[in-house]
Amino acid sequence: MRRTISYAGVLAAIVLVAAFAQDRNRGHRDVGGGYVPPHGPPPARSEGQRAEPQRTEPRRGEAQRAEPQRDFRDVPGHPNAPHVHPDGTWVGHDYARGDERFHLDHPFEHGRFTLGFGPGHVFHLEGGNRERFWFAGQYFGVAPFDYPYVADWLWGSDPIVIYDDPDHPGWYLAYNARLGTYVHVQYLG
Repeated sequence: MRRTISYAGVLAAIVLVAAFAQDRNRGHRDVGGGYVPPHGPPPARSEGQRAEPQRTEPRRGEAQRAEPQRDFRDVPGHPNAPHVHPDGTWVGHDYARGDERFHLDHPFEHGRFTLGFGPGHVFHLEGGNRERFWFAGQYFGVAPFDYPYVADWLWGSDPIVIYDDPDHPGWYLAYNARLGTYVHVQYLG
């Protein structure tokens, strides 16, 4: 017996695949989807005012983690990563100026990024990984403490916008417009 696939079945499959692809490219609900914040984050509050992330003590025989993971899901459906709301609120940019993880012996050691900041300057990733990625001949590296937040970045195509970090000299913020998330990066030249 010969089976035939109806045009309606093929059309339904195409619609489902397109809907899945569109949702994957949109990012999380109400975050990402091409939105680009009009400006970077405001300076964080004074040192000591940010609530510390919940810490869990390691069990006996368990290795202690270098940095406990913080939960950034402020609203159901939002990512567990630093992100920006459609109203321009930067969730997770509240680390104090004196936070040791941002200390650099030589801020801007490889120079400063000069191709432009903010919504008028959307770049597309051209390759690399979290240790070293590039676009338009400019190279960056993600801060090791932000590695978990770039696991779903598409290193060959994602739209990225660079913002100055107002609190931590030598660091920039790389915002992924597809996902609506951002990480701390250093300019590598």
